[in-house]
This record gives sequence, C-alpha cells and structure tokens, in this order.
Amino acid sequence: MEIDVAIADLVRANRILSRHQVLDGYGHVSIRNPADPERYHISRDIAPGLVTIADVMTFDLDSRQSCTDMRSSYVERFIHGEIYKRRRDVHAVVHCHSPDLVAFAAVKTPLRTIYHMAGAALAGGTARFEIRDHHPDSSDMLVRSGPLGAALADVLGEHAVVLMRGHGATVVAPTIRQVVFRAIYAQTNARVQAQAMLLGDPKFLSDEEARLANIGEGGVERAWALWCHEDS
Repeated sequence: MEIDVAIADLVRANRILSRHQVLDGYGHVSIRNPADPERYHISRDIAPGLVTIADVMTFDLDSRQSCTDMRSSYVERFIHGEIYKRRRDVHAVVHCHSPDLVAFAAVKTPLRTIYHMAGAALAGGTARFEIRDHHPDSSDMLVRSGPLGAALADVLGEHAVVLMRGHGATVVAPTIRQVVFRAIYAQTNARVQAQAMLLGDPKFLSDEEARLANIGEGGVERAWALWCHEDS
C-alpha cells in the first residue's frame, strides 16, 4: 500500500508542477521506492502534465530499467539515479527548465532567500553546475550519462538546489511533497528577487532567518492539500 500512495503522489507531483509552470512539456520528477531504496520511479518519456499511474517506470540507481519494460525513458534520468546514490536523505528529485531559474543559472548574481516561503529550498545557498567543466567538448547541455549525472550530484553536495547554466535546475527533498513545495517556491523566489533588484537594493533573509523559515511538514501538507484540490 505504501508504494501505491508514493506512485499516486508522483503522478500528482507531475501535474501540480506542470500547472505551476515549473515543468512544461519537458522536465521530470522522481521518487525513491519507499520499500527498496536502491530503486526509484519516474514517468516514461512524456510531458509531465500528461502523466498517469500507467506511465510510471522503475529504475535501479544506475538508471537501468526493468528488462520487461522497454518503453522510452527520459534521457536525463541519470540525474535522479546518481543523486539517490549519493544522498540517502533524498527521496524525491525534480529537474526543471523554469525560465526564472535559468536566468539565475546564467549570471554571477546568486539566488538568495528573499522571502520566507523559499527558506526550505534556499537556506545555505544553491550549487552551480557548469557542464563545460565535465564535458569540455560542445554538448547539447543534457545530462545524458551516468558520469555526467555523478558530476551533477557531486556539485549538488548537501544543497537542496543546483542551478544548471543554459539548462535549468535540479531540486531535492526528503519527500515528494516537500520537493514540489521547494521547486515551486524556489521558482517564485527567483521571480521576486529579479523584480526586487530592478526596484532597488533588496534586503535578503540572513542565513539564520532562512534556516528558521524552513516550512515544516504541516505547512507543506497545507499547500499540498490545496494543490491536489486544484488538480481534482
């Protein structure tokens, strides 16, 4: 039954993130198998807003799919498997191409917590992944292999968010509901920060304020209930 709930939440996460334009026709979200931490679940290669339970596939942490399921899979699934290998505290991963986050991935200006709802995602700052450091020849910017996924996971370190130049961002969390919350509010924070910087000299949350503003499980559940209602 636990896996059934996890898969149902994964499907909802795809739809919620699509509605909030964190994901569009591209991007993906995964969840670690609650009964077998050496496996994770992610949709087959379709637009996130179209995902149903029947679309969910199973992979090991090397991102190899079951030999009985030969459906097309996301080429960047290695992002998920390699992060799960290195971060035992992570049980859900979002990879997105949000324009608000792409903008901060392209400049030296750091993405910083400017309001409390983003504390869970941005306390302690973000990591930055430069694919040229690991793929010196010209590339299509995609994390298409285990070694590139491992490089991204190493750069992520203990952060909740890693920005990817010319590409997007990857967000991690202990639960699927928390990763949805973090991804939505990281994107919103990026938009608010860009607006505030145009207006003047913004006052950011201190590291301690950002840490203390980390919305707890109860706050996440409140938002999740609303987002599920909107999806019904």
